[in-house]
Amino acid sequence: YNVAEVEAIKVEAYAEGQASAVARAELEAAAALREAAAAAKAALATLAGIAHEHRSASARLALAAARSAADAALDRFPEAPAEAALAALAVEVEAAPRLVVFSAASDAGRLEKALAEAAARAGFPGQIVLKPEPGRTRAAFRFDWGEGRAAFDPEAAIDKVSAALEAALAAEGLHAEVHLPPLDEEA
Repeated sequence: YNVAEVEAIKVEAYAEGQASAVARAELEAAAALREAAAAAKAALATLAGIAHEHRSASARLALAAARSAADAALDRFPEAPAEAALAALAVEVEAAPRLVVFSAASDAGRLEKALAEAAARAGFPGQIVLKPEPGRTRAAFRFDWGEGRAAFDPEAAIDKVSAALEAALAAEGLHAEVHLPPLDEEA
C-alpha cells in the first residue's frame, strides 16, 4: 500500500469506528431511556395507589365528621327530622283524620310539642297520636296516616350512606388515575 491508500484506509476505519461508537452510545441511551420510562411508570403506579388511598381516607374522614355533626344535631334536636317530615308531607296527610307517630320513648315529650306546632303551621286539622315503640333509636320515627307511611332511622341512613361510599370507592379502584400506554420495547 502506498501512503495515500493507507491514509484512505485509516480514514475509512476511523469513520467505521466512530459510527460504531455512535451506534453503541445510541443503544446505551435508548436503554437508559427505557429504564427511565419504566421507573417513571412504576412511580406513577405507586402514586396512583397513594392518591386512591388518600381519596378513600378523605371520604371516610368526611363521612365520620358528617356523622359526628349529625349525632350532635340529633342529640340537641331529636324532634327535628320528624318535624321536617311532617312539614314535607303536609299535603299527603292533610285529609287524614289522624297521624300515628311511632318513636323512641325518650323523644316523646319534645316530639309531641314539635309535631303539634308543625301541624298547626301546616294546617293539619287531624289528631296526632304518639306511640312509643321499643327499639327505636334516637330521632327515628314512623308515620302512619292510613293511606300511607313514612319513616326515618338515622342509623339505617348512615349505614346506607357508608355502604354507598364503600361501593363507590371499590368501583373506582385506581380507575380515576391516568394510565399510561405500555412501554415500546423496540425503541
